Amino acid sequence: MKVDAAKSDEYFQSRPEGSRIGAWTSPQSEKIPSREFLEVMEKKLQDEFKASTIPRPPQWGGYRLVPDLFEFWQGRESRLHDRFEYYPEKATWKIRRLGP
Repeated sequence: MKVDAAKSDEYFQSRPEGSRIGAWTSPQSEKIPSREFLEVMEKKLQDEFKASTIPRPPQWGGYRLVPDLFEFWQGRESRLHDRFEYYPEKATWKIRRLGP
């Protein structure tokens, strides 16, 4: 579930300044011409936000994940891998071993 803007703002402001600038600097997952492009953008944004609070970019936000089960798998050379399942029971998480 996507968290509301107020919660996203609160978390964004708790992050280090470099991370907040980085959120504005990077066009995430888009092609960029070079590393220098990022460095130039970073410097420009550092200057732009120097005298003010760095606002949260409009595309930046968070999601709240509420798991109902976790499974961890550790491979072994043989086929006898280790598998563990964590599942909720009352107010705690329980662990059970599963067959590989």
